[in-house]
Amino acid sequence: MKEKKLTAFLVFISVALCISLALSVVTLAGQQKAVKKINEIQGFAEDVDREDDVKIAGEYEIKSTLPISDAYKSGDTSELSDSDKETLDMAKEILEEIITDDMTDYEKEKAVYEYLTGSLSNSTGILTVIPTNNGDNDNPHDVLKYHSAVCVGYATTFRMFMQMMDIECKVIHSSDLIHSWDLVKLDDGWYHVDCYMDSDVTNYRNFNMDDERCSQDHDWTREYFPEATGKKYNYILSSCVTLKNIYDIPQWLVDAIDERQSVISCVFKTEINEKNENAAQYMVEQLVGQLENDSYSVNYDWMLNDDGKYVLCFYIDYYDDEPSAEVDDETALKIDEKIAEVLGYGDEYDEDGYEEETDYTYEEETEEVVDVTNKG
Repeated sequence: MKEKKLTAFLVFISVALCISLALSVVTLAGQQKAVKKINEIQGFAEDVDREDDVKIAGEYEIKSTLPISDAYKSGDTSELSDSDKETLDMAKEILEEIITDDMTDYEKEKAVYEYLTGSLSNSTGILTVIPTNNGDNDNPHDVLKYHSAVCVGYATTFRMFMQMMDIECKVIHSSDLIHSWDLVKLDDGWYHVDCYMDSDVTNYRNFNMDDERCSQDHDWTREYFPEATGKKYNYILSSCVTLKNIYDIPQWLVDAIDERQSVISCVFKTEINEKNENAAQYMVEQLVGQLENDSYSVNYDWMLNDDGKYVLCFYIDYYDDEPSAEVDDETALKIDEKIAEVLGYGDEYDEDGYEEETDYTYEEETEEVVDVTNKG
């Protein structure tokens, strides 16, 4: 009898363990599925070891641009779609405008960078801010046609231009799949180029970076992509001036602002070392703080060049007033009167169409602050 009870007890325990294990597996699978779903909603995904057919932020796809560049080099467009043919025509026109036969690969690359970070953001009219297309702006066609782009659009368009000119280039993505940029190969190695991060300012801050420099603001799975070790064509390092000592910094920076330069860099005859590094940092911090105003902002960082010397870099962003729409006085008066009528501000205006002093009250509204610092 005892043996039967013991056997039954052991069977019960075994069944219970099996059920518990099965429930654990189901629970774990459910948790993994839930985490995966949350990640998909947030735009994150598991990293992949490839360049193309990768979705960034769960929405924008990196697609191959080889069919277009191959057609450009061969002259055979028979295999291209109508959209790709239109892309090729736009790209050819741009290259004819910005590229000359006597340019080096670096000069060609720089010209494309300047076009993408500058010309794409130029407005041709006040209404260009209103979306007029159904495109995603994550591909060369939408970028060149509508002059706007997300990071994937900048990266794939830059790569397409490089491939058209036989300059080796890859689109690289962040390890969390929320950003993309380029790797380009010049004669001394690979460089990172992030046109998206430099859009509107063209300050070369993210142009031709090595891995160490790029890793300050970017994160990627390094075994998937070539190591970027090039320094020769880093714009900031190659355009350095030499100052006597740190006390030459203020006048040098003020002169650069007067000339509306966007990026400047320098090394010092009296090198930065342990004895004077605190004074150098204090000088820069005080100077940047004193120069803060509504017309421009100044940022800085320190780099090391191939000789192990400290390089000081300043990045200056200028805040120009946006052009306003111009209308004649009669139209302006009608518009002002209509706004006043609807908003109840009164209807007494002077001859120039501006409201004369009137008493009215209004309620203050709380303005929502939106974080737009993460360019993705």
